[in-house]
Amino acid sequence: MRNIQIFELSQGGSGAFPDEAAVDFAADVAWAKEQGAHIERFSFAEQPDEFARNAVVEDFVERSGYDALPLALVDGELAVAGRHPTRNELARWAGLAQPVAAGGCCSGGHCG
Repeated sequence: MRNIQIFELSQGGSGAFPDEAAVDFAADVAWAKEQGAHIERFSFAEQPDEFARNAVVEDFVERSGYDALPLALVDGELAVAGRHPTRNELARWAGLAQPVAAGGCCSGGHCG
């Protein structure tokens, strides 16, 4: 299974009111992990040494700045920058079955 690493400034927004996108991404990560994906999240606020240890991340931050985070690596290679990956991207990278959206059948319930 592939190794997925997410490098971000912080995990979840600020204070008692986390950012909705951060909550959604946390749910996507939890879902992927439940399916067997190997995902690591690194917060610059809590783990700055992890940013310095990774040459790809260090080069990216030097070139683009911390404002260009988050950054997603798959097996050490840049996969997505400037946004969090989607649930479908996490599933694809991890080799999982693609999630099906609720109500995904568009033929009035007569799929097939």
